[in-house]
Amino acid sequence: MAAATIVHDASEAVELCASYGLYLKPITKMSISVALPQLKQPGKSISNWEVMERLKGMVQTHQFSTLRISKSTMDFIRFEGEVENKSLVKSFLACLDGKTIKLSGFSDILKVRAAEYKIDFPTRHDWDSFFRDAKDMNESLPGERPDTIHLEGLPCKWFALKDSGSEKPSEEVLIKVFKKFGEIRNVDIPMLDPYREEMTGRNFHTFSFGGHLNFEAYIQYHEYAGFIKAMNALRGMKLMYKGDDGKAVACNVKVSFDSTKHLSDASIKKRQLERQKLQELEQQREEQKRREKEAEEKKRRRKELEELEKERKREEKLRKREQKQKDREVRRNKKKLEKMQAEEQKKLQEKIRLEERKLLLAQRNLQSVRLIAELLSRAKGTLESCLFCIISRVYLLCGKPRGPNDHGI
Repeated sequence: MAAATIVHDASEAVELCASYGLYLKPITKMSISVALPQLKQPGKSISNWEVMERLKGMVQTHQFSTLRISKSTMDFIRFEGEVENKSLVKSFLACLDGKTIKLSGFSDILKVRAAEYKIDFPTRHDWDSFFRDAKDMNESLPGERPDTIHLEGLPCKWFALKDSGSEKPSEEVLIKVFKKFGEIRNVDIPMLDPYREEMTGRNFHTFSFGGHLNFEAYIQYHEYAGFIKAMNALRGMKLMYKGDDGKAVACNVKVSFDSTKHLSDASIKKRQLERQKLQELEQQREEQKRREKEAEEKKRRRKELEELEKERKREEKLRKREQKQKDREVRRNKKKLEKMQAEEQKKLQEKIRLEERKLLLAQRNLQSVRLIAELLSRAKGTLESCLFCIISRVYLLCGKPRGPNDHGI
């Protein structure tokens, strides 16, 4: 789907669901073909941009909303042009169809053909003939008859619940928008089913060129009349969104009738069974993941415990080694201390012995002194007695009587 384009004139828009700002706006496209002459001069080429600018200049009072090249060959250039209103298409075609362009540097003229864009949209004959001729369809059963519309390229944001903070489309909003045409029996938005991509192998998340997320949807009406009204209303229309600020944008939506029994009871039941199987498979996978996670956790814990045990043993070994070193150091210090104490004791004993010897010598000296003193004392007495005797004898010999003071020598 093409990107959403800004709408400057919404006068032709038809209300679809005003509460969600959704409208239907006529597709105002045209196809323009410019026939190219044969290039006679080698190396010379025709500028697509110059041709486009000439086409824009041929429309005097109005402008294209968009004008782009859809195909370019050596023989022609095909453009797709779009204007604001359906009423302008005819005036644009009158200005372009059958006219010619003269490019500078080229003698040949370029002929322009323009026609209203042929919209690819199924007709009543298409679905009537399909369901009539289909051998595997039972038109008495829902989903196997023309009652389901298939829409592609719906912008997610436009169908999101208001004030939900989400940009995911809502089945509730989808029903509210399209119940205008008749009572809705069932809807399906494949992208909302987390198992659908795995069930079908398809990717239901698609992006427009503007980078906005689009989705596809199936809408099944209770009555054929609702289906007809919806198809007639959507034929040749764009989906337009008008914001609260009054600004409007529109985008093309691909509309077709469902030919795959998508919302038949059998298909719904089949998807439910597949979803159930996938859910069971997912639960099994989750259980397997849980068991693997538990096993991994146990393995991790066991490894941690082993590491802790290794660390504990290493620390214990280290602690024992350190203790042994400490014990050796203690023994060494003890021996050293004992040796020092022994040496000190020896020194002390030697000192005591020396002191005892000094004391003994001193005692002996003292005894000697005392003995000498005693001997001297005794000798003195003896000497004094001897001297007295001698003196007495001398006095006797000399005939001199001893006086009263002659007691000593």
